[in-house]
Amino acid sequence: MYQILLPVDDEIDRAAAQAQYVLGLPGETDEVTVTVAHAYRDEPSDAGGDSFDEESPGVIEAVDVLSAAGITIEQTELYVPVAESIVNLANEIGADEIVVCGRNRSPTGKALFGSVTQSVALDSPVPVTIVGAK
Repeated sequence: MYQILLPVDDEIDRAAAQAQYVLGLPGETDEVTVTVAHAYRDEPSDAGGDSFDEESPGVIEAVDVLSAAGITIEQTELYVPVAESIVNLANEIGADEIVVCGRNRSPTGKALFGSVTQSVALDSPVPVTIVGAK
């Protein structure tokens, strides 16, 4: 079984690009499990719970694309610090790969606000694939 961690935010285009990448991987869909993790910027309302009060448009898009292809999907939530949470979750679930989508930000914006994608790529214990939104 190949385990992919797909951390998404609310952006539909980025989530779609991540899901499309997964669909392009070689092998059978029954050999892949994808954990779609929605990254929140606030604290959990129900610590440890997997109840999704507000379904993110990004999560909906990723789940729709992947489930239509017959891929097994699990869902979870991530909280701040997001990059650290992604790396920790990758370890917890035994991920074989993390698939993220970069943002178009200026070098100044990256320097001021940091980059979750960059931090995940540098700190991840497994390969990180960075896709671009179309």
